[in-house]
Amino acid sequence: MSNSETQNLCGLKREDFQTTVNGKHTDLFLLKNSQGNEVAVTNYGGAIVAIMVPDKNGKYANVIQGHDNIQDVINSPEPFLSTLIGRYGNRIKEGKFQLNGKEYQLAINNGPNALHGGPKGFHAQVWDAEQMNDATVTMCYVSPYLEEGYTGELKTIVTFTFTDENELVISYLATTNKKTIVNLTHHGFFSLAGIADPTPTIDDLLCEINADFYIPIDENSIPTGEILKVEGTPFDFRREKAVGQDIDADNEQIKNGAGYDHCFVLNKKEAGDLSFAARITDPNSGRWMEVYTTEPGVQVYTDNWADGYKGQHGATFPRRSAICFEAQHFPDSPNRSYFPSVVLTPESHYTQKTIYKFGVTK
Repeated sequence: MSNSETQNLCGLKREDFQTTVNGKHTDLFLLKNSQGNEVAVTNYGGAIVAIMVPDKNGKYANVIQGHDNIQDVINSPEPFLSTLIGRYGNRIKEGKFQLNGKEYQLAINNGPNALHGGPKGFHAQVWDAEQMNDATVTMCYVSPYLEEGYTGELKTIVTFTFTDENELVISYLATTNKKTIVNLTHHGFFSLAGIADPTPTIDDLLCEINADFYIPIDENSIPTGEILKVEGTPFDFRREKAVGQDIDADNEQIKNGAGYDHCFVLNKKEAGDLSFAARITDPNSGRWMEVYTTEPGVQVYTDNWADGYKGQHGATFPRRSAICFEAQHFPDSPNRSYFPSVVLTPESHYTQKTIYKFGVTK
């Protein structure tokens, strides 16, 4: 290990992420840009374990929740902590869907539902990874036929690039040999104040979401099938407001999600456009993050179930200490023909580009 590798901002050691799982090697990959900022990602589940960016005083902190060794990543109390998600991000009702007139049954891992690809989804697989240059790592995973109940073999390539504009660009490409469904995302748990013991709450974060509509859910977090206006509801983030302002509002939807755990329908000029989705600003540190995506929706999750479990370097992650912007197609789409299609055929390919851009207001 060269001296330059030990001199990283995140204080993570590569050897702490090296092991063998089911015959495949895990590792840590550091992405650096010309600004001197840094992203650290492991090929176990594509977990991002550090994003090191400065605050208004130039002080660095890690703004994404993660662990500091591979065993803690594998055994995390939050299995989806800042990982890649597949084959299907979000929930499918009772894990059932129909394709070509045949019913498929997926693994059930969230009450009565299938969530985030099942217990052995993309978050729990070792990806083949290759670091292309200082700022880019590419990861590949071939999901076998009927893995977690999904039809077809799905080959997925995900590229993480950290640009000199402090943009973490996540690009996806997936192909299948049989008709199947696919809805990929990355489940970053962002803490713009910086992870700490305890990591501060997200209540004071200022948030803007470029969505006139959202998707309401039932008590099992499955879409009711409606697409409702955010206007006059706690889900109206068209103008910037504090995340905590309406997070405990006396509202059936807030109760069903135990806070925010809803898919927002992004305003798009054209389907598939790479466009602005959301922005958060931490007023204390001055750090901000913008989200851009080609996806039709973004699931906003306010970490409503965390209990103060331990993360890297002694940090703890209490309830609502992170916010997630999971760019995706809508939940339970296979069972809602009028939602944008999640069907992938052998003749076509799945693509997605999502950007998390970081900056600071002095």
